[in-house]
Amino acid sequence: MNTRTNEAPENVRLIGGEMLLWSDMSTMGGVTEWRGAALELIRRMVPESGRVLLVGPHPLLLVDEVVAQAPAAAVLLRSYPDACALGERHPGLAVFCGRLEVFEAEQPYDLVLALDGLLRTHSAEAPAAAWIESLDALAALVAHGGRLVLGVRNDLGVDRFMEARPADREGGDDQWAPHGFDPSYPSGPGALDSGLESAGLRVQRCYAAYPGRQAPRALLSREALARDLPEALTFPLSARGGDRMLVADPLRLTRLVFRHRLGEQLAPLWLAVATRPHHEALRHEALRHEALRHEAPHDDDLHDDLHDEPYDAPYDAPNDDLPLGLVEEGASLYELTPAGLRRLPDGDERPIPAGRVVEEILVEACAREDVRTVRELLAELAAWLEAGGDPSAATDGLVYDGERFAAIGPAVLPATTPDPRVVLCRILWRFAVRLQAAGHHHPWPWPLEADQLALTLCGMAGRPCDPGDLDLARKLDAELGQPAELAEQAPTYRDLLGARDRLADQLTAALARISRLETKLSYRERELVRARSKLRRIQRKAAAYRRTLGYRLSRRLARPGKVARRVIRLLSG
Repeated sequence: MNTRTNEAPENVRLIGGEMLLWSDMSTMGGVTEWRGAALELIRRMVPESGRVLLVGPHPLLLVDEVVAQAPAAAVLLRSYPDACALGERHPGLAVFCGRLEVFEAEQPYDLVLALDGLLRTHSAEAPAAAWIESLDALAALVAHGGRLVLGVRNDLGVDRFMEARPADREGGDDQWAPHGFDPSYPSGPGALDSGLESAGLRVQRCYAAYPGRQAPRALLSREALARDLPEALTFPLSARGGDRMLVADPLRLTRLVFRHRLGEQLAPLWLAVATRPHHEALRHEALRHEALRHEAPHDDDLHDDLHDEPYDAPYDAPNDDLPLGLVEEGASLYELTPAGLRRLPDGDERPIPAGRVVEEILVEACAREDVRTVRELLAELAAWLEAGGDPSAATDGLVYDGERFAAIGPAVLPATTPDPRVVLCRILWRFAVRLQAAGHHHPWPWPLEADQLALTLCGMAGRPCDPGDLDLARKLDAELGQPAELAEQAPTYRDLLGARDRLADQLTAALARISRLETKLSYRERELVRARSKLRRIQRKAAAYRRTLGYRLSRRLARPGKVARRVIRLLSG
């Protein structure tokens, strides 16, 4: 035993396979930052009288929430420094340090949380177990009637198609055994369900986490994803990272995922909630499957046995406390309901507005150079603002169903009611910044700056603005606390390729025109040389003719005649 174990707090227990010099929490880049949506889900599942176990590294905020709410909680970590730090933070928390495969619980737990997955439950002291073997060891810790919440990262998530950097080294040294070579790792929601069922668990609900695996803001169940979700809900679920090297526009790619109803298959990660049924429920389930598999007459006794022992729902964990979905919008948290969204903790339920996002309509119209559609939509937007529309609206926060506009999020009212023309100028200025920053095509000159483009769009809406209105629009944007800094990110790699192709086409056309003009110029220069040569020959002939005797005599004889004609005109005059 290492001598450093003497420094461990009293509530830290080493079980074998601990990593004495490694810390998973020192750099949280590879650990998912579960926030409001996940915390709300966990709050609803923590039992009032039961035992809770956290397996693997979790954000400290989530650990603090579970320790404060659960009657008895324990943590299993592989990192010795992390275990000591957590033991000092929560002296009453039982902290086990070591590998998952060697952990033996005195009693099973009513709730087991492994939101970080199973990859960080292995140790460098032994070969990593297969994913399905780790799942079996984890499922053995769940009590009958208890629950397991398991996070699983998707190797084919939509965020994998956006990030240009390789994802297999994002966690650093903990990736000594890439799970991509593990054939038992789930390849999709169906494989995840099969793995949980093979471990003796029954899936209650499986959530797709968006927009990315680093900091999910929304949890959407497969029941919700099976429906045609409104764009007002799916449009904000796009991953926009600060220092990410993006291959494609996350907004457009995520929108395509939801439009084609692939939100569950291409989710960045899944969060599965499964339960271990009681013995009675398991026996009833086995009898039911046996009865369905055999339909012969001699199975009557089996059917009678099945009906004599009906399935007792209270033996299993209830499913009605699991939400259909949870969505974060800024500092607010909403629960997805069949009728719309309900603000938590006790807000009113409101329907989700229908229609297309205004920014998408404008971007598509600009790509087609459909100036008429842009002009008509902006004129209707200006009329809506003058009729009392949301002064904090933006093109990426409005939907339009062909008749009316509706804001996606709650309105943020400024201190004083601004002029509708200034509000329109602010909206169009933000759109101009986003349009040029993303590298989208538009029918106006490319050297046009965002400020000039915003003033052009205001004129197209029939509400001309001047630079003074633009300054007021910027001040209003700062007052609302919605700076357009997110739109000032560098274009994605695919956008750069598209811009390069467009510029290459323009350059090819310009070079072809220059070549034609050079050919015409060369022809004109040759014609000019010929004309000059002909003029010099004519000049030499004229000079030679003027030197002849006949020309000189004719010139002298013509002079008296001219004098006589002048005298006659004077006398007759």
